[in-house]
Amino acid sequence: MRAGVFVLGAVLVSAILLSLMVGQVMLSPADLWTGLWGGTGPGALTMRVLRGPSTLTALGLGAVLGISGAIFQILLRNPLAAPDVMGFTSSAGLAVLAGVTAGVAVPMPLLAAAGGLAAAVIVAALSLRRDGSLSTLTLILVGIGVAFFASAAGSFLMTRLPPEQAAEAQRWLTGSLAARNWSHAAQVLGLGAVLSLALAVQIRSLALLELGDDLAAGLGVKVDRARRRLAATGVLFAAAGVAVAGPVPFVALMAAPLGARLTGARSPAARIVAAAASGAAITVLADLAARSLIPGLQLPVGVMTGIFGAPYLLWLLAREMEAGDL
Repeated sequence: MRAGVFVLGAVLVSAILLSLMVGQVMLSPADLWTGLWGGTGPGALTMRVLRGPSTLTALGLGAVLGISGAIFQILLRNPLAAPDVMGFTSSAGLAVLAGVTAGVAVPMPLLAAAGGLAAAVIVAALSLRRDGSLSTLTLILVGIGVAFFASAAGSFLMTRLPPEQAAEAQRWLTGSLAARNWSHAAQVLGLGAVLSLALAVQIRSLALLELGDDLAAGLGVKVDRARRRLAATGVLFAAAGVAVAGPVPFVALMAAPLGARLTGARSPAARIVAAAASGAAITVLADLAARSLIPGLQLPVGVMTGIFGAPYLLWLLAREMEAGDL
């Protein structure tokens, strides 16, 4: 376990350093050092003005998405349970796009939160059985349908925009970290910190719910209320990421299993921390690849996470079908 923690930490630190130094303009370690300590010069300014905010935003984005995915996967005890698969991030992105299109003067985090929470309510309502219980598989399948609907609705809204705005909206809906500044980094990290405090209060309930509803209820947990609060917290973590970069796909799905496998984390608290670190590493590396692979072109970060995430999703679906869980 200690070796895995070291490896994950080393990968994350290396990803951050590479993200700050590698790009269309290569920076030396001296430029990086100068920029970190407030020095001047073209390299130092490039690091502080462009790469620093983008890297820190990617770091916070990956962490909040990783935590969101871990919450749902622990809560529903299914590796397919993630806010992107279940349509929460797509719906959050749709709400932001709808608000911008309509000219509503509401902060993007609030729009994203409203869209994600509305999707969660819709998915839960459509998945409810006659006896009042919920099936995890049904939740996931209904969520996939909601995700497709949100994507289609977003495409329709883009037809109502001028060509330049539509192109920018399409880029954002794919998931983009282009032109991010320090305010974006502060926003996602600040929201992540506040939500982490809210999650810390609920971590005992999450640990008990993982053991089963009957045992959790016997130990004093109000199961339905705890599930609703944890689900809302998970949605808000995802919405915090959507608000700064759009609905970046597959990070929330991949982060928790990868973090747990690397570190050997078993308790919900440890798995959530590992998921945050893993999600941050995935997003920083994806952003680095997106702006470095093709000279003169910065791809949306969501393109890179999709390239790696789609095969993982197919493998996961095949594994679940083979195990008889689908």
